[in-house]
Amino acid sequence: MTAPRKYAAERLMNVVLAPVVSEKSTLVADKNRQYVFRVADSATKPEVKAAIELLFKTKVQSVTVLNVKGKEKRFGRFMGRRRNWKKAYVRLAAGQEINFGATE
Repeated sequence: MTAPRKYAAERLMNVVLAPVVSEKSTLVADKNRQYVFRVADSATKPEVKAAIELLFKTKVQSVTVLNVKGKEKRFGRFMGRRRNWKKAYVRLAAGQEINFGATE
């Protein structure tokens, strides 16, 4: 196992873009202690882990990343395409929790 890397705080602030709120993501959060985030296209697993630990002050157990393909959409008579994006499933360590609505 390698030693944890140091990343610039400015870079980590731009890695996590938004939480993904859907039926599947709430089910996964309740069942597996996993939270789903939309992340930057260039983000790596160690960067996502460091960013979540920095932003939410929690301990991350693991990160799974997947690329979501943009859907083809019709714009009038032209076919277009939505952008591709990256999604990260973040599993927290036992006893850890993220409160999105909490203000400190």
